Amino acid sequence: MKTHTDYQTIDYNGKPVFVLVPWEEFKRVRPLLEGDKACSTGIPQEVVEAHVLSKVPMIRAWREHIGITQGELAARMGVSQAAVAKLEKPDAKPRVATLKKVADALGISPSQLDV
Repeated sequence: MKTHTDYQTIDYNGKPVFVLVPWEEFKRVRPLLEGDKACSTGIPQEVVEAHVLSKVPMIRAWREHIGITQGELAARMGVSQAAVAKLEKPDAKPRVATLKKVADALGISPSQLDV
């Protein structure tokens, strides 16, 4: 059951500048806010949903969105399929140079790999 929530608005010079939102409500809408950020950087909704809602790493989300296999991405990057698999692990921390190589292979900018 959904209950009505009263939000507290903080005004400055007669205009609202902040809204206090209950924590549970914020946790519910946060993925939507991150999606807005992604839209401003040119990240398709499908990629955002895979990353934010399904916890899919960005490299994998983009690769699947584009419709290529790990092997195809590896060939474009000049690395092995196993190397791409490592980059797609949730705990991977690729170097900036590697992210640029991935972005080039996917035909996107490196900033589109970051939400």
